[in-house]
Amino acid sequence: MGAGAAALLLLGVLLLGGSPASAALEARVVPPAPRQGAVAVVFLAGAQGARQVEGSLGGRSLAFFQYGEGYAAIAGIDLEARPGKTPWRVGVVDSGGEGRQLRGSVTIKTRKFPVQRLTLPTHMVDLDPETTRRAESESARLKTLYETATPERLWRGSFTRPVGGEGKGEGFGSRRIINGQPRLPHSGLDFSAERGVPVVAANRGRVALVADFFFPGRLVALDHGLGLYTLYMHLDRVDVSEGTLVERGEPIGAVGASGRATGPHLHFAAQVRQARVDPAALFAVPLRD
Repeated sequence: MGAGAAALLLLGVLLLGGSPASAALEARVVPPAPRQGAVAVVFLAGAQGARQVEGSLGGRSLAFFQYGEGYAAIAGIDLEARPGKTPWRVGVVDSGGEGRQLRGSVTIKTRKFPVQRLTLPTHMVDLDPETTRRAESESARLKTLYETATPERLWRGSFTRPVGGEGKGEGFGSRRIINGQPRLPHSGLDFSAERGVPVVAANRGRVALVADFFFPGRLVALDHGLGLYTLYMHLDRVDVSEGTLVERGEPIGAVGASGRATGPHLHFAAQVRQARVDPAALFAVPLRD
C-alpha cells in the first residue's frame, strides 16, 4: 500500500468493550483534506449488521446509509469553515448492543475565492424596515428547512447539471461587494441562460419548498434525503408543487430573473444541513449505485 493510500485508511480502536470476534472498524474520508465548500464522503467498513451507526464531522451530525457491504455518509464543509484540523467521530452499536467508536481528523484546506463587484438599484441593497423583516423571515425559514433531515436517501447515482449547455457555472464563494458594501459570500453557482430555458432536478428528490422570496425570487428547494438539499433560484416559473417526488433530469421550472437579479440566469445552490457547499462538488461525489 502506498503512502497516499495508507493516509486514507483510518483504523478503528475498540473503545467501548465489544467482542474480540468483531470485525475491525475501518473508516476513510474522501477527500482526506477537503477544501472549503467541499462535499466529503465518510466510508465505514466492519459494521455489518449494526443496530445503529452515527457520527459527526466538525460538530455536524453525519447521517449514514448502507452502501455496498458497509456504510457511507455525506459531510458538508462550509465555504467559510475554519482551515486546519477538524475532528470526526463514528459510533456503532452492534446487534448485541455493544458499542464501538472511531475518532480521527481531516485537514480543511483554504480555498481562494474571487472578489465580485456589483452595482444594483439602491432599493435592492439598502432595504427599508419592512423589506428587512421580510428578508430575515425568509432566511430563517430556509435555515429551518436545512435542519430537517429526511431519514432516507432519496438521490440515486450521479448528480447532473440543472440547465443545458457547456458552461460550468461560476461565482461560488465569491466575496461580493454590492454598491461598495461588503456582503455575504455568494453561496451558489450562476448558470447563464435565456429566460424560459428549462431547469431540471439535479437528482431524485422531494420538493420541500416552493416560494417567492425577496432575494432568491421564485425558488424550488429539493430534499434529496439525509440533510442534502439543492436549490434553484430566480426562476421565471415553477412547474412543480411541494411534496412531489421528482426524478433526476425532470423539469421543475424555467430560468428567469425574479428576485434580486441583474438578468436571466439560474442560481443553483447546495446545502448539507447548514453547510453551504459548492454544487459542482456534487457532480464528483464518489458514490455509485
